[in-house]
Amino acid sequence: MMENELCENKFKSKLQIESIDFSSDKKKQRTSCHCDICGKSFSRSEHLERHTTTHTGEKSYLCDICGKSFTESGSLRMHKDIHTGEKPYRCDICGESFPQNSHLTRHRHTHKRKRPYHCDICGQSFYSSSDLTVHKRSHTGEKPYECEICGQSFSQSCILTLHKRIHTGEKPFHCDICDKSFPRKDCLIIHKRSHTGEKPYPCDICDKSFLHNSHLTRHRHTHTREKPYGCDICGKSFSCCGDLTKHKRIHTGERPYKCDICGKSFSRKDRLGEHKQIHMGKPYLCDVCGKSFSQSDCLAEHKQSHTRKKPYSCDICGKSFSRNGHLTSHIFTHTGEKPYQCVTCGKSFSRTSELTIHVRIHTGEKPYQCYICGDTFPQRIHLKKHASIHIQ
Repeated sequence: MMENELCENKFKSKLQIESIDFSSDKKKQRTSCHCDICGKSFSRSEHLERHTTTHTGEKSYLCDICGKSFTESGSLRMHKDIHTGEKPYRCDICGESFPQNSHLTRHRHTHKRKRPYHCDICGQSFYSSSDLTVHKRSHTGEKPYECEICGQSFSQSCILTLHKRIHTGEKPFHCDICDKSFPRKDCLIIHKRSHTGEKPYPCDICDKSFLHNSHLTRHRHTHTREKPYGCDICGKSFSCCGDLTKHKRIHTGERPYKCDICGKSFSRKDRLGEHKQIHMGKPYLCDVCGKSFSQSDCLAEHKQSHTRKKPYSCDICGKSFSRNGHLTSHIFTHTGEKPYQCVTCGKSFSRTSELTIHVRIHTGEKPYQCYICGDTFPQRIHLKKHASIHIQ
């Protein structure tokens, strides 16, 4: 019986000792590649090199067709299948084909209804391990993919790719009917339905159809009166997640949409679009009185002043209004609700316009300027009152 000097284990022959020593050295060698950024270990140097690109963001593999770059050669090969249309992996159950084997594997689970990957935190199940990995980040808050331009972080690399297009202005998906371009493929698909008239998402309650699944989901809440998205600050509830996100900006004061012409910021994308019309002039003309407007919806509302039509009625007192926004503000007079709160002093208001005017007390903003003397004012009514001085 012989003893190993390193671990004091006893063996029948020297050959056994040498083989144990050899495998021990081999194991050390297998884990000798360490990332000097995060400390993670790898068995092969090429695996370490591949991992390092997640920190550096380096994408050395370039597609010679569209110019898109990738961190791995395998990812580039898979990407090229988009251009060639090649789908070599075929499902033997339904015949559907896929460009990648992993896509086929995931698809097969839909036939078996099998979701073998389970989250040990909430119990939710997934078709693939990658889906589970991404899901777990919703619990941990991990966002490993950082934008090197603005520093914002994301839980998925694909979301980072889409985000970067905000900075670059890249819109690689083109409509072959009107030449309009989009940053995302799904946006192009939805846009094309405006040409074809296709509305593939029907409501099973009233038979109304929609361009997008999210629009159908929002519509269904009008039948159920369900408002599952609640504000954790004031408790107000909403029928869709997007409305809650917009609402929260009232509390935070966040205005992520900035005008590239004058620098003014807005809490909503549609408000920025409306504002930009000011710089472009007023292209929407009323065919009754000749008054012009910067937005088509403002023209539509104005035309109701000619028809005297007031389609929005209060179900409490029966009073009617020409605009839905006016009805919403009116309802607050019955409920006493003041949902719009100033983040600086805490004062609350029943209308967003009242909050906007109030905030100028804190900021000192005076956006209304007299074109005669140059004096500025926080409200339009103050400017009108001032203008009468010059008229006298």
